[in-house]
Amino acid sequence: MRARAVVRAEADAEGHTRLTALHSEPPLVLRPTRDAVYVAAGAAGPIGGDDLELSVTVGEGTLLHVRTVAATVALPGAGESSMTWRLHVAAGARLVVAPEPTVVATGARHCTRIEADVDATGFLTVREEVQLGRYGEPGGVHRGRIRVDVAGTPLLRHELTLDGTDPVTVGRASAIGARAYGSLLTIDPTWTDERRRKAALAEPGLAVLPLAGPGVLVTALDADARLLRDRLDRFACRDPGRAQPPAP
Repeated sequence: MRARAVVRAEADAEGHTRLTALHSEPPLVLRPTRDAVYVAAGAAGPIGGDDLELSVTVGEGTLLHVRTVAATVALPGAGESSMTWRLHVAAGARLVVAPEPTVVATGARHCTRIEADVDATGFLTVREEVQLGRYGEPGGVHRGRIRVDVAGTPLLRHELTLDGTDPVTVGRASAIGARAYGSLLTIDPTWTDERRRKAALAEPGLAVLPLAGPGVLVTALDADARLLRDRLDRFACRDPGRAQPPAP
């Protein structure tokens, strides 16, 4: 299955966000609410071989939150499934993408791609949470890729592959035996070099990586999705101006 969904938002004369395009394509079903655009699943999956993409564009001075209604369960099938988030943030715009966790079932191979182009004065927060396997199973293979350009200049190229049945990728030498992985990417043009340097942190299961530009990448590991979310939330709440957790 191949599906392409589109969200475009602009600010009106009073600075309020209005949706100028909202195109669903099953299984990506878009549902706007007062506080966000939610992505609902119109079918099970993704299943191996599915190619899904959501393009989100926020115009100048616009604020938009994008979330999912529930967790995503990637299921085995013919080949690798993929979900691509294609994000465009204009001058002074703020975009927050905070989907529920992706669970990669045993036998499944799934790739999550985040492709972001951000204006020099744009703000972006992207949160990703992945769990290998449903309850009682080792889980499949997840490949996560992040590309971020700010003002046309490369800022971040990041890739991580975890295999629930491979003791190398989920062993104590790499993923410290964890089954859940998460990241919190924040782009904020108001940050100074000094502030980014002070944000740096490394501890078991958590790393805060200042980028060579207006951003910070937080990566975390834990035993399951609930503990992982708690870990990311604790970091995000240390400095509300640095990395906001998703709103309830």
